[in-house]
Amino acid sequence: MKKLIFATALALGSLTAVNAQDGAIAQASSDQTTIEQTVAVQQAAATQGFTEVKTSELPQAIQDAVAKKFEGATVSKAYKNAKDQYKLVLATADKKEKTVYANSDGQWLKTK
Repeated sequence: MKKLIFATALALGSLTAVNAQDGAIAQASSDQTTIEQTVAVQQAAATQGFTEVKTSELPQAIQDAVAKKFEGATVSKAYKNAKDQYKLVLATADKKEKTVYANSDGQWLKTK
């Protein structure tokens, strides 16, 4: 009888350890995906000739244009190229991400 109880306890303990590992693996996989997505955005910006700039350095015309066209959105990342064009990654009010392009006067070039 003792062996049966011991075997049952051992089996339950093993299942608990396996479930804990599955959760840790899932979290690590999720973290890796997020890192890969961030790197992909940065690489795409670099290949298009854009370099990252601080969102606080954006011209007022662009900030006003974003506030007018995308109410409730915030600029999460900003990039600038040699032609004085800006690539903006917006966090919209509905928790989605949107990429838009504008010139320094706040005129929209194209949106994705």
